[in-house]
Parts: sequence; structure tokens; C-alpha cells
Amino acid sequence: MQTVLKFLKQLSTNNNKDWFEANKALYLQAKQEFEEHVDKIIIGIAKFDKKIQPSLTAKQCVFRIYKDVRFSKDKSPYKTNMGASINPGGKKSLIAGYYLHCEPGKSFLAGGVYMPTPELLQAIRQEIDYHPKPISKILSSPSFKKYFNGIDGDDKLKTSPKGYESNHPQIELLKNRHFTVSHELNDKQINDIKFINSGFKAMMPFLEYLRVPAEK
Repeated sequence: MQTVLKFLKQLSTNNNKDWFEANKALYLQAKQEFEEHVDKIIIGIAKFDKKIQPSLTAKQCVFRIYKDVRFSKDKSPYKTNMGASINPGGKKSLIAGYYLHCEPGKSFLAGGVYMPTPELLQAIRQEIDYHPKPISKILSSPSFKKYFNGIDGDDKLKTSPKGYESNHPQIELLKNRHFTVSHELNDKQINDIKFINSGFKAMMPFLEYLRVPAEK
């Protein structure tokens, strides 16, 4: 992943079309290296998560480096990271899956459900309401806590969601709008497939819990 990190570091200070086109060969080399890395990670995940087929490829999971700047104040044309969403069915799937983010000094592994549809969000909350013990057990297990400090609190509601009382035993979980967990990776760890897949394996029970509402 040294080529990936080198390219992204240079891109972060040269985020313009002229530089990118002049360094297209380096980009293509970095893109290939990242895809090969993700392909190896997929093979590892498939050994413990039967929802991820070994036939899934990095090309189905890796996001484009080109930004959609139509609604953004930042008009720089390229992302300064490479990311892959390893879901059953690939990156376009809404089923809970794994995410790898590579960015110099800011890499991380993550997973879960980000920006669920209103229907799926309601179904996840209902699952927590009806079956709270499994999710509580998952979040408190030593294998999970080795990598993750609970559910990420991004965009969490300040008040109770509609239909739930403020004194609900699981109210803090129910306030979440996204159900994701994450673990930061340094520039050495982003190269370590064994370490990354150990984190993903610890995450799998959490993903399985989130997949239940989506499959009903």
C-alpha cells in the first residue's frame, strides 16, 4: 500500500485536474494496488462471513476517486482517500457490511449501516426494542470492545425518536440515526490484512444483528 499512500499524500496538496492527468500512471498503479489489497481482504472475510462470497471482487466494492461537487462548497475534483464497501452484493447494497478507508494518517476500518432508509431505520430500532439482549451482549463482549468503543455517535438524535419514551431502557441506542462502528488504523496497520480482518471478524456479530431487520 506504499504506492497508495504516496499517491494520496501528493494528491492532497495537488488536488487539480492538471496534476492528476500528469500523474495518471501513478494513480492507476495506486488504484491497482488498492484493489489487490481489497481482493485479499474479501477472501479473508469470506472465511468467517458466509454472506460475503469469495467471488465478490474489489471492483464491485471500491468507490471512485472522482468527487461529485455539484452540491459541495469544496470544488476540488478528487477524493484524497480510497475506500471500499465490502457488502453482500457490493458497494451499492443496503445490507450491513464492512468498510475500509485508506488516507495517510486518517485510515480506519468500519462497518454497519450508514444512512439507512427511513423504513430500515425504523426496522432496526424495532429490533432493538423487541430484542435488546443480543445487541447488548455484542457491544459488551471483550472481542468487540478490543476494537470498538460502542456505536459511532455521528448525527445522533438529541431527543427520543418518535414512538419511544425518554425512559426506554435502550434509549441511547435508539437515538442513533446510523448504526456503524469504527477503528482507526495507522499507516502501518492499513497494510496488515491479518489485523484488518481480525477487526472485521470482531465486528461480524454486530453486522449479523443489523442484517436481521433488512431480511424480514
